[in-house]
Amino acid sequence: MKKIIVCVLIGIGIYCMCSCSDVEQTRSYNQKYTGKYTSRVAFPIGGLGTGMFCIEGSGAISNMNIRHRTEMLNEPTMFAGLYLKDIENGSIVIEGQVPDWKKFGQPQSTKGYGGTWGLPRFKDCDFEAKFPFANLSMHDDELKVDVSMQVWNPFIPTDEDNSGLPVAGFEYTFKNKYDKEVEAIFSYNSKNFLDIRRGGAPIKSIKNGFIISQNGIEGEPFHQADFAIFTDEPDTKVNHCWFRGWSFDSFTMCWNEMSSGQMKENPANMPDAPGASLYVPFKLKPGESKTIRLYMAWYVPYSPIREGLEPDTDIDTPDAPVLNEKGEPANYIDASIQLSDKYRPWYSNRFANVEEIADYWVKNYKSLKEKTELFTNAFYSTTLPDEVIEAVSANLTILKSPTIFRQYDGRMWNWEGCGNEYGSCYGSCTHVWNYAQAIPHLFPRMERTMRETEFFVSQAKNGHQAFRSALPIRPIRHNFHAAADGQLGGIMKVYRDWHIYGNDEWLKLIYPYAKSSLDYCIDTWDPKRAGVIEEPHHNTYDIEFWGPSGMINSYYTGALQALVAMGEYLGKEVVEYKELMNKSISYMESQLYDGEYFIQNIRWKELQASDPTKVQSVNSNYSKEGLELLEQEGPKYQYGKGCLSDGIVGSWLSLACGLNEAIDRQKITSHLLSVHKYNLKRNLRKHVNPQRSTFALGDEGGLLLCSWPKGGKLQLPFVYSNEVWTGIEYQVASHLMFEGEVEKGLDIVRICRDRYDGRVRNPFNEYECGAWYARALSSYAMLQALTGVRYDAVDSTLYIDSKIGNNFTSFLSTETGFGNVGLKEGKPFIEVKYGKIDVKKCFVSDKEADIINK
Repeated sequence: MKKIIVCVLIGIGIYCMCSCSDVEQTRSYNQKYTGKYTSRVAFPIGGLGTGMFCIEGSGAISNMNIRHRTEMLNEPTMFAGLYLKDIENGSIVIEGQVPDWKKFGQPQSTKGYGGTWGLPRFKDCDFEAKFPFANLSMHDDELKVDVSMQVWNPFIPTDEDNSGLPVAGFEYTFKNKYDKEVEAIFSYNSKNFLDIRRGGAPIKSIKNGFIISQNGIEGEPFHQADFAIFTDEPDTKVNHCWFRGWSFDSFTMCWNEMSSGQMKENPANMPDAPGASLYVPFKLKPGESKTIRLYMAWYVPYSPIREGLEPDTDIDTPDAPVLNEKGEPANYIDASIQLSDKYRPWYSNRFANVEEIADYWVKNYKSLKEKTELFTNAFYSTTLPDEVIEAVSANLTILKSPTIFRQYDGRMWNWEGCGNEYGSCYGSCTHVWNYAQAIPHLFPRMERTMRETEFFVSQAKNGHQAFRSALPIRPIRHNFHAAADGQLGGIMKVYRDWHIYGNDEWLKLIYPYAKSSLDYCIDTWDPKRAGVIEEPHHNTYDIEFWGPSGMINSYYTGALQALVAMGEYLGKEVVEYKELMNKSISYMESQLYDGEYFIQNIRWKELQASDPTKVQSVNSNYSKEGLELLEQEGPKYQYGKGCLSDGIVGSWLSLACGLNEAIDRQKITSHLLSVHKYNLKRNLRKHVNPQRSTFALGDEGGLLLCSWPKGGKLQLPFVYSNEVWTGIEYQVASHLMFEGEVEKGLDIVRICRDRYDGRVRNPFNEYECGAWYARALSSYAMLQALTGVRYDAVDSTLYIDSKIGNNFTSFLSTETGFGNVGLKEGKPFIEVKYGKIDVKKCFVSDKEADIINK
């Protein structure tokens, strides 16, 4: 490290100043990624339920996942190139440097395989995310041509169809900084990465481009796939077939031709074509710029269902309505498709082939980009804290990841996250998706399809709800117990989705199923009608709690509250539920609150359930030493007197759903402050975590799932208790914000995002049990928590309850449109950017106010 020492004599003393040329680089929240902060950047590009690929901080393409199965290690050999005539070292890959972590320790790295990594590339590359746009700028000391690159695909809240296109747009802008005219050739080059059978699939033609393919063969593990790459430049030349040879022959010849300015034009459909290239020649005068637009589109109409996602269909699910977008009964798809063992994405219903997608993409590119920019500009024009905007926008990338599926008829089905080679934890798991608050506001129709699956398809006649649904969506056998948090939370989400939708007919259809669901919860877990969930109940920690807990009872209170509100609106009899709600509140406040935070009262001998060694559970096996532990401490996997970060989560979900907190707010706030005090660690170097440690460890900080500050920790508390999950960090942070403890909430957000700054982890992939994990979408609740902004479509009312002062601008998305909402000198305003938002009344901090429509 070079240092310059400057010494200045001051009287008889000496004052020294040190200036370091290698000063530690830092990055501010919601700003561009530069230098070492670009190392792990991988930004998803794809539509809702279409699959994706990622643009890395260098501009490289990785994580190619378009087959409706995860292929996280799939880094295809494809790249953009630039040739500058008569310029020394003027042939270059349009990417930044390869990050060091890729060079060793990765699959095949010890064999030297690195795709395009050994080719010349730009010295510097900066990356800026303005979701869904990735903006990169590249510079090189030896070349006086700067390159900027924008990559995106449509994302238009309320328009799930145009936001669900399997397309990508690239815009490369070249600026000549030489004092002479430059002749150049832009190229895009790709191996046929789809032809994994290496069966010599031909490379087809499309106007100004090429289509790499794999032919579909029934019975093969992979089926038809097409990927089109093309431009709208009339002078484009296309080589549909690289040199055919052995080993590195074809790729070597590809570079030889590109770097010498050759533009071969081999025809389409040549046998055994290993790859293809397109070329766009152009000239730049001194100081002149040119933008070249590159289009991508893909089409994978069928994918086999992974084994284990085909639950039995002979079950006692009641005949239930399936609804269209107007909330009316409709048949989504015919039975032959519904019971097929193949998955069909929604886009295969709208488009017959990749050519149709490409044609639609070109014809609508301009308007789709304008509408997407309306969203981006509205979202990023907010005045909310930078760390909040970064956290929310970074996790919106989950919606573009393979975590999200949208089947043939438009219904959504999701994983919890993504493994390297398969989805992680199937079935739109209710107890995980409870936390996700983005989709119900951005794409309400898609979110409602999840409620309709849960209540109309995956719920039995007795109200038992399978917390994992089948793919393709269809009835399943109810041979495992329900998840208490997932099923109770689903009732609360019905209330939320109805108020976002504003359609009473939808509520009338689903209410009987919500009531049946709650009745099952009462009969199964509160058979004594005491207002207490105490019988063993499965939950998001993949175990069963024995006895009442603040966590699950807060869900119970919220579900009762939601059903009472919906029932009263419809004129139904809800006296019993109201009585149970009051009992639940009383028990929470008097029996589960220890004076500082909410706890669990472990019970197992006085319940109706058999002892823990006999009841159904994920793992009910008790060894000899396990039986001894059972007698000493009770069932394994409880939290007892611990301070649980999720310990009042049901009250958080109540607020996010538009319900008031029914439980004493002072006690709730005390619990949250205790979580911040005891569970938030700024350094984990001395923390013991025998579980999954890579979420946060060493000198990093994070919010632990649980701690036992007053003692009483069991020898085997619930699994995951020592871990850090970003989805729960945001849940606690936003709940603190709801209660007015904004700085403490921001404290948690900053510590979380510091782990995801691009140096060690991908800023756009907060993982838990898999990549792009759904629970992290709890981050979206911070928009509502900070501002109190909520639109109720039932009575066309806008609510604002700011925790950040009388001057702010925020973002609001509704069933019918989106825009900006805020306060100016305490006066409310709304500026609709897309669609419409019909505001008939406005309340600011519970007082009616006139609203300014900008």
